[in-house]
Amino acid sequence: MKLATVLHDEETIPVLVNKDGQTFLPLKAASEKRSGEGDRIPETVLGIIQGGESVNGYIQELLSWATEDGDGQTMWLPLKEAKLLAPIPRPLKNVFCVGKNYADHAIEMGGPEDIPEHIMVFTKPPTAVIADREEIPVHRGITEQLDYEGELAIIIGKTGKAIPKTEALDYVYGYTIVNDVTARDLQKRHKQFFIGKSLDGTCPMGPWIVTADEVGDAGNLNIRTTVNGEVRQDSNTKHFIFSIEQIIEDLSKGMTLEPGDIIATGTPAGVGKGFNPPKFLKPGDTIEIEVEKIGALRNTISE
Repeated sequence: MKLATVLHDEETIPVLVNKDGQTFLPLKAASEKRSGEGDRIPETVLGIIQGGESVNGYIQELLSWATEDGDGQTMWLPLKEAKLLAPIPRPLKNVFCVGKNYADHAIEMGGPEDIPEHIMVFTKPPTAVIADREEIPVHRGITEQLDYEGELAIIIGKTGKAIPKTEALDYVYGYTIVNDVTARDLQKRHKQFFIGKSLDGTCPMGPWIVTADEVGDAGNLNIRTTVNGEVRQDSNTKHFIFSIEQIIEDLSKGMTLEPGDIIATGTPAGVGKGFNPPKFLKPGDTIEIEVEKIGALRNTISE
């Protein structure tokens, strides 16, 4: 399933997006039409994730009805008539981000000695989250070195602590795409990642969440980033230093992971800072990140 949040008829609602990415099913309205039970659908995508197997099983029933039943088929609406928001527009926590999780990126940012032995983690605040097609603020006067980082992101589906690698994938609800936009000059100036990673609008996310069952092996997905059509990053998640299972195990050792938690898994080589001379983002630049089986996240830098 592709689960999204859209603005439609001045209302923010959770929806299912069809496989073709062209139409959507408004879940509460579909449930109301099918059985008069619109209240069985939570108000938000986060609420659906928190609802666990009972809610998601019911949504699967709705999807079957809307695919196979004549009345159900009439409930699909053109996606162009709605505005996609971030799948979870306001996360309850900071977004967890794994740093230097591809050896080639670690090397381009320093050298072989920068390949980490242990997982590196920083966070981005909820106020950084924006949607597919939304403009990334240029932050003129604050940074002159705005950079992109295309990443696969994990959406946690149930509460867990001290999760072993062997069980880690059971805690994954699905996956989305994140652009970990970074102010490199702030990152260097402050000697840590948080400020340079946390400016408003520097966590584009979306366009939707694809459930884990539909993605399959997320440890073997092609990932590609272009800037104004020029390929900058072209890799595969099989090159992770720390696997999805390892990331979840390490994060949960002494910290509880909860439904709706978002974990960005790191970026491959090809970021702007890695070029000589660097290729930092400019007003009007368009960044598109494609992840196999997920879709594409597209944003433009504001003028």
